[in-house]
Amino acid sequence: MALLYGREWTKEELLKRVGDISQICGAKVYELQDGPARGVIGVDVWTGGGLTFTVLASRGMDIGMARYRGFALAWRSPTTEIHPAFYEPEGYGWLRGFHGGLLTTCGLMHAGHPIDDEGIHYGLHGRASYTPASHLRVDGFWEGDDYFVVVEGRIREGAVFSPVLELHRCITVKLGENRLFIRDTVTNIGFQASPLMLLYHINLGFPILSEHSELILPTKKVQPRDPDAEVGVNEYMRFSPPQPNFREQVFFHQLVGAQDGSTCAAVINRTLMHGEGLGVYVRWNLNELPYFVQWKMMGEGIYVVGIEPTNAPLQLTRKEMREQGLMPILEPGEQKVFNLEIGVLTNRAEIDQFRQFVSQLMMGR
Repeated sequence: MALLYGREWTKEELLKRVGDISQICGAKVYELQDGPARGVIGVDVWTGGGLTFTVLASRGMDIGMARYRGFALAWRSPTTEIHPAFYEPEGYGWLRGFHGGLLTTCGLMHAGHPIDDEGIHYGLHGRASYTPASHLRVDGFWEGDDYFVVVEGRIREGAVFSPVLELHRCITVKLGENRLFIRDTVTNIGFQASPLMLLYHINLGFPILSEHSELILPTKKVQPRDPDAEVGVNEYMRFSPPQPNFREQVFFHQLVGAQDGSTCAAVINRTLMHGEGLGVYVRWNLNELPYFVQWKMMGEGIYVVGIEPTNAPLQLTRKEMREQGLMPILEPGEQKVFNLEIGVLTNRAEIDQFRQFVSQLMMGR
């Protein structure tokens, strides 16, 4: 049953009180009409529990805006969600349309810095976020007294004489809850083996992020990317107010998981909600996404922390991955599945419970 407004409700009780269930929980498809975002297809989703977000079907099934009871959860970049036709694939051109949002998808054949490798130029973070989805499906359905909303679509990366990968993304929410589930299935639909690099660029911003916030995660080793990160390696979990001329800091974490491989990370701000606190968490499985990157950017206007599970060791170059046998490869016809849960910690009890889970993971390492 749905937990809403302080009590549980059956399907019959709810339907007697609304003309359509979308009054409480649902999704709406639309097309943006202004400026460089003109033509972008969006899907607004609301759960009834306070969580709302936008799936950007034209942008790789990314998730843009996300809010909880009016509180912004994600950082929104100054480029906003421009149309994928403006994509600049060379070098760092990806940044000209990096919308931020709750989730930017990096991949499918490359994630990380631009590089020339085996005669191919790979731009920053790959093409996935600029690939419009096909087979878009938006649906709602009952299972007993539980109501679910599903948004799904497919994106494809490939070229003539090259490997071809297809990602099928399914985003699911349940009425009354403040979390969403992502299930990605990547299939090599071509006839050549292909690299598969996938990074979930989850971008949390103000007011979840502030000088009062904290990153909680079960890390047993932290590796700074460069000298800029070395300066802040002992303060990776703490944040400052926006700083002029701040240089981004990137940390590679080795995380602890439970026996089944499940792990998590969260950013919390205990000063919000009249002292009850508010946070955003991510859960995933290390058997699917064994690596984790933290992006800490305390700049003015670019005030964001990225919590980024990935399937590839991005502290290495592509050549180093191949030489060490660490490059993820998908053979023809092979399929890989990746699952994430992104949700809101809405009060002190939920935050304390999350922290306790992380502590248990650390004690069992």
